[in-house]
Amino acid sequence: MKTSPYSYDSYSKTASLLGEAVCKSLGLFVIPDDFVLSVVVPVYNEEATLKTLVDAVVNVPIKKQIILIDDCSTDNSRSIMESLAEEHKDGSFNTITLLFHEKNKGKGAALRTGFAHTTGDAVVIQDADLEYNPDEYPMLLKPIIEGKADVVYGSRFLGNHEHRVLYYWHSVGNKFLTMLSNFFTNLNLTDMETCYKVFRTECIKEILPRLQQNRFGFEPEVTAYIAKNNYRIYEIGISYSGRTYKEGKKIGWKDGVKAIWCILKYGFFA
Repeated sequence: MKTSPYSYDSYSKTASLLGEAVCKSLGLFVIPDDFVLSVVVPVYNEEATLKTLVDAVVNVPIKKQIILIDDCSTDNSRSIMESLAEEHKDGSFNTITLLFHEKNKGKGAALRTGFAHTTGDAVVIQDADLEYNPDEYPMLLKPIIEGKADVVYGSRFLGNHEHRVLYYWHSVGNKFLTMLSNFFTNLNLTDMETCYKVFRTECIKEILPRLQQNRFGFEPEVTAYIAKNNYRIYEIGISYSGRTYKEGKKIGWKDGVKAIWCILKYGFFA
């Protein structure tokens, strides 16, 4: 493993050459050597992308606990997970934990299973497809490591990062759901439905016993509890390479209707 650009020694050398201001503009900072990021990956029929995704996560220069939760896949995902765990069984910089559902329960249920096994200092949610880029972990972690945030959302609608152009009505729906969620939580998020949510481990463990949604209702549910607990929230612009339904995208209009129901439910009763 090459020296991490976020190690103290590497940062000191760069700062001495370029200066603190340039390092800041480049997004460089120090990640403590003992810091561990838990990466929770729900998996359901992702044989086409799973190995590429895990390889990308492994290559991020941060010590990681990678938790793969198979939600009763019917394709070859489980055997790929087992091969990946075998490949990295002797790793100390990256460890892989495998968890299995014997019945398909949904993304929210898989995340709860994963959260219960996290041991790192922070937790990030990572879909098993290639829509979100693990190389962006460091910039998402920065507000947490610097002690400014408890939770960080990666927004697809902020900044000038690259985005694949896809469905207009999906973007309209996402923005509507975010606006409705904000109405009840009194937050000013731009992307409540984003996959990339990063938590201090203590925070997600605190709200874990209250989480109940098994599918995509997890997003408004967890956002409502984050707001209720008055956690410090930051948003950071991220890139996005969305999939088409032909390529395996799973969320549909019924999930949007359920999200509205969840926003109303947890807006009143969280």
